[in-house]
Amino acid sequence: MFDFDTPAPRARAESIVPMINVVFLLLIFFLMSARIAPPEPFETTPLRAAAQDPLAGDTLYLSADGALAYGAARGEAVFAALAARDPVQPLVIRADAGVEAAALARLAARLAAEGQGALRLQTVPR
Repeated sequence: MFDFDTPAPRARAESIVPMINVVFLLLIFFLMSARIAPPEPFETTPLRAAAQDPLAGDTLYLSADGALAYGAARGEAVFAALAARDPVQPLVIRADAGVEAAALARLAARLAAEGQGALRLQTVPR
């Protein structure tokens, strides 16, 4: 009537802790190696100024040869893309140091005529 045999040992379940560790290590690796900000559309050397304050807002790129870029828009398509943005936010212009002042003034006048609000020129400290 009594069963004094030792019970059969249960099969030990595999631990998933090492797999979780590997997943978190991979997650950390990919987060650290990912690009947080999109790359610039073309290389620009910013103008130099005596002081630098942090700029916030959308960025309009102006190359040394006068090419324009805003997001995915290039050339004249930039102005159509800028028309869709909120003009209350400042528009940061990142112009190459080789751009003539007259070209920059013409661009600022056109942006003002098309209803863009505050324009900020990005510079780097000397």
